[in-house]
Amino acid sequence: MLATSTPKNTPEARKRNTARFNFRTTERIKQTVERAAALLGQDTSTFAIDAAYHRAVETIQAHEVTHLKPEDHQAFFDALEQPPAPTDKLRAAFAQHKDKVVKR
Repeated sequence: MLATSTPKNTPEARKRNTARFNFRTTERIKQTVERAAALLGQDTSTFAIDAAYHRAVETIQAHEVTHLKPEDHQAFFDALEQPPAPTDKLRAAFAQHKDKVVKR
């Protein structure tokens, strides 16, 4: 799981930033980022990196985590423990996959 922030007193926080991003944006977006950074007392680079990092963590977590409603939880685990027998359609799909996919 990704950390959502880096505590200031850790070895990770003391590492020197060497990786770079270089991108262009509109004047409106630049001014908005500069204003938000100033409101937090940060420079624009720190603000932009922090915002991008937190959005990246949220995006990754949204794609890696599955949330089940309570009523679906038991059905999901029951299916894992006692899966139904394969249907003819599933057998056909596996046969088609075996014929079409080449292993390397």
